[in-house]
Amino acid sequence: MAKTVSINIPHQLGAAEAKRRLEDGLSQMAGQIPGGDPSRFSQNWSGDTLNFTAAAMGQTITGVVQVLEDHARLDVSLPGLLGMAAGKIKDELNRRGQALLK
Repeated sequence: MAKTVSINIPHQLGAAEAKRRLEDGLSQMAGQIPGGDPSRFSQNWSGDTLNFTAAAMGQTITGVVQVLEDHARLDVSLPGLLGMAAGKIKDELNRRGQALLK
């Protein structure tokens, strides 16, 4: 059963700059997922909303990022064993997201 992790990352960049930074940084982050396969990372922007999929440890992670003027909201679905590590994954995503939007 999948576990959903939700994170709100505040920023003071405005939506356009936050989106630019996320576009540049997310594909780099995908290559740093332990047990991940960077060739199986895909992202699709529709306005200020990003839908993405990534592969890690033989599992497919799906997520949505909504970029707003003062924060970005990240919702990630973690299947199987990855869901058991949701707390650690959430902390790491929050840390990296804040670094991107600093």
